[in-house]
Amino acid sequence: MAAPSPNGVHGGCTGPKFSEEGIPVVDLGVLVNGDGDQRARAVRHLGRACQEWGFFMVINHGVPEALREAVMEACQELFSLPTEDKAEHMDGSPMDPVRVGTGFVNSAVDGAKFWRDYVKMFVHPDFHCPAKPAKLRDVAAEYAARTRQLMLELTAAISESLGLRGDRIAEALNLASGLQILVGNRYPPHAGGGPEDDDGPPPIGLPAHSDHGLLTLLFQNGVDGLQVHHDGRWLLAKPIPGSFFVIAGDQLEIVSNGRYKGVLHRARGGGEQARMSFVSLIGPCLDAVVEPVPDLATEGARGLEFRGIKYRDYMEYQQSNVLHEKAALDIVRVHRGIVAGEGSPDNSSVN
Repeated sequence: MAAPSPNGVHGGCTGPKFSEEGIPVVDLGVLVNGDGDQRARAVRHLGRACQEWGFFMVINHGVPEALREAVMEACQELFSLPTEDKAEHMDGSPMDPVRVGTGFVNSAVDGAKFWRDYVKMFVHPDFHCPAKPAKLRDVAAEYAARTRQLMLELTAAISESLGLRGDRIAEALNLASGLQILVGNRYPPHAGGGPEDDDGPPPIGLPAHSDHGLLTLLFQNGVDGLQVHHDGRWLLAKPIPGSFFVIAGDQLEIVSNGRYKGVLHRARGGGEQARMSFVSLIGPCLDAVVEPVPDLATEGARGLEFRGIKYRDYMEYQQSNVLHEKAALDIVRVHRGIVAGEGSPDNSSVN
């Protein structure tokens, strides 16, 4: 194994790169500006990352560090606002374009406790943002545009790695009108089990789940806590400085007909410092029917692994039920579940 480089990346200058924990590292600069051979190797490396991990880091992505710091700072200011300044966004449905939540809750999943503060904003195709703090709107709009472009470039390369045209996945999912969501999370420091249970185990930030979208981009405030499930075990993901984590979602698993997997991941709280993360997620147009690309559903013996489902229906099901592993994806697996509208899935775990 090569000696670690100063930024924690293993691998040659243009060859496949991995973090010290073995997590694939994708160099966007090579994908966008590399010569033919360099880019071909980078596309293959990206494809293996999606197939074997459903998770990777991206470097040389072009999003300024100052912008990342500004959006995190604005998010922290929002969490610090008086309750009355956030109240209009604290009630409503999971599909509301702006939601703010806070608190300590007990979950039905494994009797665990989940504790986080969050703000969620739908920012594409229409932009929505809380009015306060005033600085949030401009930095969120710029951050949304920058990260959307980054994820579209990754999507094109992922499409190529599947043997498709670079624009095939974007076309199939109507990403030009696709959903984009920004989410800021704060996992409070832990001095016990919670406000009323100082002797209990530390709360979990979010339980094990896969994301409902296509790709999720995430960075954090220097406090680790994101864990990914790989090869039957949970791995604490430690970012390379300046990188983003990229998480493959359920829609990538569906459109690739199971070739690429939406990775299970979870967020752990409970440290002495508050952990913050900021997420940018892209998904299909809400009215798009998501199904495997025909070329990937007919080759070899794989056959069709997923039935088609409107993304709006899929998202509403996932957002309205207990967040638990791949419960939403299971309803569209061929021979293993039911498509929304053809029956009712088992909702025994619904809150």
